[in-house]
Amino acid sequence: MLIGIDPLLGPDLLHALASMGHGDELAIVDANFPAVSVGQRVVEVRGANSPAALRAVLTVFPIDTVVVPAVVTMEVVGDPAAVPPPVAEFAGAMSDRGLGEYEIGHLDRDAFYARARGAFVIVRTGEPRAYGNVLLVKGVVNPAPPRES
Repeated sequence: MLIGIDPLLGPDLLHALASMGHGDELAIVDANFPAVSVGQRVVEVRGANSPAALRAVLTVFPIDTVVVPAVVTMEVVGDPAAVPPPVAEFAGAMSDRGLGEYEIGHLDRDAFYARARGAFVIVRTGEPRAYGNVLLVKGVVNPAPPRES
């Protein structure tokens, strides 16, 4: 165990997040997403739903400020204006972390799958609800100001 690290951020996920560079993409997906056949690298977080995994990731993951939108969800097939419960919870997770001003974009199913194929890592959760999928673009960690002696 580590102090201050969300317990959902296990060693494999922490390693993947720390290994990512600016502009790399991370997909957090539901249990029905074909993560293994789509992803280059898959990390399992089966004990959590997708919004909980997003909340944990956002404690250590900077969102890109150059790419707009840097957060993207999957549209409902046949009803792109619909906002499924996991997507509403993603917006809440962003707001809770002070990131409510970030635009959350939407991609149709095929476009989301294509983006996920290029993601640095796919985090497959135990999310049973449909459309519990979100893609994030990693930003830059700004250095802390020097500490005074």
